[in-house]
Amino acid sequence: MSAQSDHTSAPSVTVLGLGPMGRALAGAFLDAGVRTTVWNRTPGRDTELLARGAAGAASVAEAVAASPLTVICVVNYDAADAVLRQDPVTAALKGRTVVNLTADTPDRARDTAAWAAEHGVRYLDGAIMTPTTTIGTPHGVFLHSGPEDLYREHRPVLDALGGTHTHLGEDIGRAAAYDIALLDIFWTAMAGYAHALAVARAEGITAAELAPFAQGIGAILPPIFEGSAAGVDSGDYSGGDNPLTSSASSMAHIVHTSEAHGIDAGVMRAAEGLARRAIEEGHGGDGFLRITELLHRGRESM
Repeated sequence: MSAQSDHTSAPSVTVLGLGPMGRALAGAFLDAGVRTTVWNRTPGRDTELLARGAAGAASVAEAVAASPLTVICVVNYDAADAVLRQDPVTAALKGRTVVNLTADTPDRARDTAAWAAEHGVRYLDGAIMTPTTTIGTPHGVFLHSGPEDLYREHRPVLDALGGTHTHLGEDIGRAAAYDIALLDIFWTAMAGYAHALAVARAEGITAAELAPFAQGIGAILPPIFEGSAAGVDSGDYSGGDNPLTSSASSMAHIVHTSEAHGIDAGVMRAAEGLARRAIEEGHGGDGFLRITELLHRGRESM
């Protein structure tokens, strides 16, 4: 089926990029009855989608011309720029909307928005905070930023992706900023878990043995996130039953045990160093999140 062969009144969308997430997005649109045109730089990734009723396109320009809305999801903004910032594509996009669900930095989102405005392209930035298996289900989480009227105009089609959609504001870089902050939590936690597994293995504890107790540690975190938010925003870092002096001592034990087994403890050494700096500044009775101020102060001195 060609990109121009179906002219029904059904809502339509173009999906650029058919990696695992792009294929999941296109599949969800198809399942919801949205007329879907697909394109990918590497041939062959559209085979299953075409069999399910998607329209193929011979070029990016042809793909974006097929729909009023284009959703792009590729590896980063370098790849997105290489796809979108070609003269024939830019011309075809004029007056149409791009929703960029590619992960990158807030600065890159703002740069792309400036390019879009210069060329008459309507632009929304976004982030997907859940894995491919959640797309098209109630469990997907999508964040969007940019002009609210544009978001509301295309929300009915975006709803085909399932899950929750949150418009974070007019600042085009806001979705990417949330993405960076939330992935910071995820990857720091995963790095900590990998380190814990290495230390546990060195002490003769298997991952399977540790896992039930690790889940218990993970369950402690959501209430801490929620309960500490107001204090962090107001500058109240009360330590309660777990002051920084206790935290630093605990972290020193982790560093000692790790290095005794020849395991790199650089990440924990960095965390302990921040805790001890805060203690030296007279905040030993505060909670661990007092180091937020140290980190932010470092930003301001750059």
